[in-house]
Amino acid sequence: MKHLLLLCLGWMLFSPLAFAGEKPVVITLSVEAKTKYVFVQTGSIIYAGDQIAEFKTEDGNTILLKAGVSGRVQELDIAVHDQVLPQQVIAIILPEKVVAEKTVGGMGKTLPDLNHLVGELYQTTGIATLIANNKKDWTDGLGRVLMTLVGLLVLYLGIAKGFEPLLLVPIGFGALLTNIPLAGISEPGGILYYIYHVGILTGVFPLLIFMGVGAMTDFGPMIANPKTILLGASAQLGIFATLLGALALNAVPGINFSLRDAASIGIIGGADGPTAIFLSSQLSPRLLGSIAVAAYSYMALVPIIQPPIMKLLTTDAEKRIQMVQLRHVSKLEKILLPLMVLLLCAVLLPSAAPLIGMFMLGNLAKESGVVDRLSDTMQNSLINIVTIFLGLAVGSKLSADKFLNLETLGILLLGMIAFSIGTAGGVLMAKLMNKFSKTPINPLIGAAGVSAVPMAARVVNNVGLSYNNQNHLLMHAMGPNVSGVIGSAVAAGVLLALL
Repeated sequence: MKHLLLLCLGWMLFSPLAFAGEKPVVITLSVEAKTKYVFVQTGSIIYAGDQIAEFKTEDGNTILLKAGVSGRVQELDIAVHDQVLPQQVIAIILPEKVVAEKTVGGMGKTLPDLNHLVGELYQTTGIATLIANNKKDWTDGLGRVLMTLVGLLVLYLGIAKGFEPLLLVPIGFGALLTNIPLAGISEPGGILYYIYHVGILTGVFPLLIFMGVGAMTDFGPMIANPKTILLGASAQLGIFATLLGALALNAVPGINFSLRDAASIGIIGGADGPTAIFLSSQLSPRLLGSIAVAAYSYMALVPIIQPPIMKLLTTDAEKRIQMVQLRHVSKLEKILLPLMVLLLCAVLLPSAAPLIGMFMLGNLAKESGVVDRLSDTMQNSLINIVTIFLGLAVGSKLSADKFLNLETLGILLLGMIAFSIGTAGGVLMAKLMNKFSKTPINPLIGAAGVSAVPMAARVVNNVGLSYNNQNHLLMHAMGPNVSGVIGSAVAAGVLLALL
């Protein structure tokens, strides 16, 4: 019994548990990240589960660091905006079995003086936060101001100039909300954070948008003039040209695009926001926000970007070409088309089935004529609700810390190039077809081969009318326009299948 007691006493003295209150606990991170918030300070008493700090990684993920033991913070080697390297010591905690809990309040405590209250109130204002943050990281100070001005510019284009207000108004307002200091509207816990993660990151919103667009689409012009499918295919040239351009940008220090990143960036050339979001959510989630902003920005700016390219590549005589009236398309043809396209997709390219399937579901609901209530919901209530949330979610990625970097600026530049190449590819193909066609083809309709429905078709019609007020090209342009939607979805399916 005596030996047993000695053994137990020795175990208690030399066990690590006996020294738990003396051995410090070293806190490190396993990845490189930027310090966003620090919740403790040297000498603070913390309990197991208390938050120590919050970090943001380069791919946009948030890391919330919590204490695993109770004790006192012996050392703290980080501050807000510091870049933390892997295995760098962040803090050292001296564990204690019993810690004194700080009492809150007290009946006998006197109120602070008025100057102190005013000073503390000032520290909670946006102005004070911007000034303080600007000294540490300009993207959290001046950068927020710049992005707020960008948000106001987007609102101006949507409201005053009428450039696709259904897109630009929620995007611009989302940009204003996300750049409000201290509000955290697009941070974990904020409404825009959840909208983005539920609808954009999962790819749900793009598919619902595709269903609504399908319900508003008339495939009649494409069926009546099937050769315009070639124009929709040619306009996808920008996708693959930009893929190569994105890889070439890796030569710039600070930019590192993988093949999957490049494919996601290239899809911007199709001028199809839902397809760009869907593909990016599958291949390159870290760039999803920047790609979504670029895709929807260029979609909304179709009336500015396309006309100069169209005018440059065509002669005045070509712009005045009048096309023959399209034949009547029967209801049976319109009902069979979505079913045939879906079956071909299922057989040849299943990876594109989510996009093609939702698009054709919406179109079949419209053309069948037996589910008018469902078709009306898809065309109006559903797509309007989704558009509001999608615009706000896209605008939330116009925050200064996510937007003001080399990769995002490179994506914007590549997106412009992709869109321009896609427009030019459609126009040049239309010029070539016109030389061999028995019936005249106005090369302007080739610009509608990009997927911006019906914006690109309206732009083609306006440019044509400016040269010949009797030349109504809208219905002719809708053929390549709707085929471009299918073309961009097929291109996305090919990239998904290959990568």
